[in-house]
Amino acid sequence: MEEQKFTLVEHLGELRKRLMIIAAVIIASTLVSYNYINYIIDLVILPAKGLEFVYLTPPELFLAYVKLALIAGIAMTSPITIAQIWFFVRPGLEKREKRYILLALFSGALFFATGVTFAYKVILPITLNFFVKLKLDGIEPMFSFGSYVGFINSILLAFGLVFEMPIVVVLLTKLNIITANTLKKNRKIFILIIVVAAALLTPPDVVSQMLLAAPMLVLFELSIILSSIMGKKAEK
Repeated sequence: MEEQKFTLVEHLGELRKRLMIIAAVIIASTLVSYNYINYIIDLVILPAKGLEFVYLTPPELFLAYVKLALIAGIAMTSPITIAQIWFFVRPGLEKREKRYILLALFSGALFFATGVTFAYKVILPITLNFFVKLKLDGIEPMFSFGSYVGFINSILLAFGLVFEMPIVVVLLTKLNIITANTLKKNRKIFILIIVVAAALLTPPDVVSQMLLAAPMLVLFELSIILSSIMGKKAEK
């Protein structure tokens, strides 16, 4: 009993150590990012060509700056965060599990970055252009900068998470938690879940929801194919 208690305390101490390292590097990176906030803002407003921004309350612009610096800090330190997560979970894994989890961590980061890039390069310009074209005579589009930052953050995060789907499915297949047949038999249920998830992950407008749901459906079908391939390899 005493040995188990000591092991638990040691485990919690290791968790505390990893969390402190992650927090320290994120704070330091956020402070560095704030010094380059003008460059970050140029990247943020690039998809919104020709639009004018305002801020409606005294602290809105400053809070938007802090939010952008924090996001940039988290993005830049993500390799360190992934490494700390790996160092924490590695001792409790078997050799086979270590290989799968390590591959999932780095592949997941790559797919997340791909989803964010796709949203930034393709989805955001289409979405913003659609809303700008809704303007009427005498009503010019003028966006609150704080609201704009919140809008693009939700879009980028949603697409980053959605692009993780194939990695999650492959990992669950390798761990014998799900199979391709399960996904195929319950395809209608998963499609419903995808539509609901698209509505929850995006701002409350039909355009953003449709633009997210379409890639999700494609990624779901890709996940079935990958799961099927993994299943056949396991059988052999």
